Amino acid sequence: MKLKYILIVVVIIGLFGSCKSKKTAVKKVTKKEVVVIKSKKQTTKTTNSPITNRTINYINTYKKTAMESMRKYKIPASITLAQGILESSSGNSELTRKSNNHFGIKCHKGWKGKRVYHDDDKKDDCFRVYKDPANSFKDHSLFLTGRTRYAKLFKFKKGDYVKWAKGLSEAGYATDRRYPAKLIALIEKYNLHKYDTEVLGKSFKKKTTNPVTNHIVLKGDTLYSISKKYGLTVEELKRFNGLNSNEINIGQTLSLIK
Repeated sequence: MKLKYILIVVVIIGLFGSCKSKKTAVKKVTKKEVVVIKSKKQTTKTTNSPITNRTINYINTYKKTAMESMRKYKIPASITLAQGILESSSGNSELTRKSNNHFGIKCHKGWKGKRVYHDDDKKDDCFRVYKDPANSFKDHSLFLTGRTRYAKLFKFKKGDYVKWAKGLSEAGYATDRRYPAKLIALIEKYNLHKYDTEVLGKSFKKKTTNPVTNHIVLKGDTLYSISKKYGLTVEELKRFNGLNSNEINIGQTLSLIK
């Protein structure tokens, strides 16, 4: 009988130990132990070049002035803006910074305002000084409307910036043979003709006349040979492309406009 009780106790102890071992074998996973790894989405951020940013800022600053000039003087706002961008280096040329002269208008006979002297066609050419840039834009419009050699431009279809760009060159506005292509390239790169359509109450449609705006460097090319091909100077090419030396590489794309 005593032996029977001993056996029962042994069995109970065995069962208790078995249950305890099973319990310790089960690991309870708490929320704190669950680690969720979230993958970060990689995004590519694009930034404009300093020259592009300056140009965009210039457009935003003077687009309303150009549109007002178009309403009053019938000169396409796109042409006015493109000329301003080109001739003032987007408002950053020395002449523009010193005198608010955005179009390089010289003193000419009868100018009674302030003057500044700057080397251009000849040493110490006389240029007009404006207190307000808006007066420079106004003078630009008066310059074109007041000279008979530009009269035919006002007979073009309203907003035809291509004919205007070519007409300015044909009338002798600039000696640079690539002047029309530069204006057209700027207009279409920055969609300046949308301001023409806004003034005319028309819908805007992007279009391109495919002016040559870039050059891919080929074997044997030099900055000098490229500049001569496109009617530029080596310094202009370097400035347009942010180059600090004359070194270029085969396959490199060079911008031919600002």
